[in-house]
Amino acid sequence: MKVKFLKSAPSIKEAVEPNLVEVALLGRSNVGKSSFLNAFTGMKIAKTSSTPGKTRLINFFEIEENGLKYRLVDLPGFGYAKVSKSLQKEWGKNLDYFLRNRFNIKLFIHLRDARHPNLEIDRGVEEYLRSFLRPDQQILTIFTKIDKLKQGELVKLQRQFPDALLVSNLKKRGFEKVKEKIGEILWGKGEK
Repeated sequence: MKVKFLKSAPSIKEAVEPNLVEVALLGRSNVGKSSFLNAFTGMKIAKTSSTPGKTRLINFFEIEENGLKYRLVDLPGFGYAKVSKSLQKEWGKNLDYFLRNRFNIKLFIHLRDARHPNLEIDRGVEEYLRSFLRPDQQILTIFTKIDKLKQGELVKLQRQFPDALLVSNLKKRGFEKVKEKIGEILWGKGEK
């Protein structure tokens, strides 16, 4: 996998040209989005922090694997409580406009914490995405932090969310399946 950082943009106006298929990465603050990016790419491309809401810009990365290119778009985490309400509102407007109007987004990856699989905020994000999802777009739910679950909890999670993928950023587990699923959704075939 080749990864190239392209740009950090504060809004859609400063975003890179929409000339490549895109995968948008969403998740609430502290779900492990930056750790997911680092484990997924096998590189330290995103800063990790225990402070929620560190990613405040739209970060664009170009990914190339087996000759196929796409753009991974790392979006600010939602539910960040430690920033001002006015800043939350401004981010919300930018993100809403971006998600609804960025025509080349083909896949929304929604990261969720395996320890808290049914948070209201995550259910709200799913409903929100479905409210404007086009026929050429899909949502892929990925549960992070599965290494924190006991075996019985893991089985229960898989039963409850049979279409979701499970990863451990810490133990680097589950990422081959993620790559295969992205390849299947974007190009109709799994990445090997």
